Amino acid sequence: MLLEEHMLLYVSQGQNRITHGKESYLVKQHEMLLLRKNSLIQYDKTLSFEHNGMYSSVLFFLKDEFLQDFIRVANIKDITTKETVKIAVKPVNERMQKFFESVVPYFSEPDNVEEGLLRIKMLELLYDVAAADKNLLQQLLQMKKPVKSDLTEIVEENFANPITIEQLAYLSGRSLASFKRDFNDLYNMPPSDWIRIKRLNKAKEALEKTDLPILDICYMVGFENPSHFSRIFKEHFGYSPSAARQSDIDERAK
Repeated sequence: MLLEEHMLLYVSQGQNRITHGKESYLVKQHEMLLLRKNSLIQYDKTLSFEHNGMYSSVLFFLKDEFLQDFIRVANIKDITTKETVKIAVKPVNERMQKFFESVVPYFSEPDNVEEGLLRIKMLELLYDVAAADKNLLQQLLQMKKPVKSDLTEIVEENFANPITIEQLAYLSGRSLASFKRDFNDLYNMPPSDWIRIKRLNKAKEALEKTDLPILDICYMVGFENPSHFSRIFKEHFGYSPSAARQSDIDERAK
């Protein structure tokens, strides 16, 4: 999931493992996690066998305008720290549990909910989040500030994901033109060429060091078309993925 807005996840039943770059967060029952926009996450839901094999959660997407409204209405002064607040899973107290329960009926009649009421409920959510934990308040305040992410970190973390150049630019907090210019300054080549080479090298390493099927390796490194993967692998290395695998098997047999 590519987060185009800030996201708050609350799990009411089961659990959900969220992976963001090199970080992994396990959100259990009655816990929540707040994540900044311009993030690419993976998630793995697990059912709760204590509740008839159910998984249940609520996602709130927080627009910047909601944060600005909250800061203005709550009359919060800029008390942000220079140090970035560490993302962490937080327990949900009874007050917030009741709030989450109160919004569930709205999903049954979305066309019947006034925009003004939604804004009020979002403000209520932000008040509850701020009251629940001082670090969460700091995290909220830091979210309103635009962040230009480290380009190297973004591409190294995401090159093996099936992601477009436009999405990488978005994740880095840059326009497409700015992303391409900054990338070329760093790597002296277009991002599409760099990503292709990184994926092929990772595939070659997996062929040599694992027994994973070639098809699995193709998808693992970010290619979505096995025929395309085989063709450009051979163009780059001079031999096919199957030949690379066979060569490695022969070498280990000696």
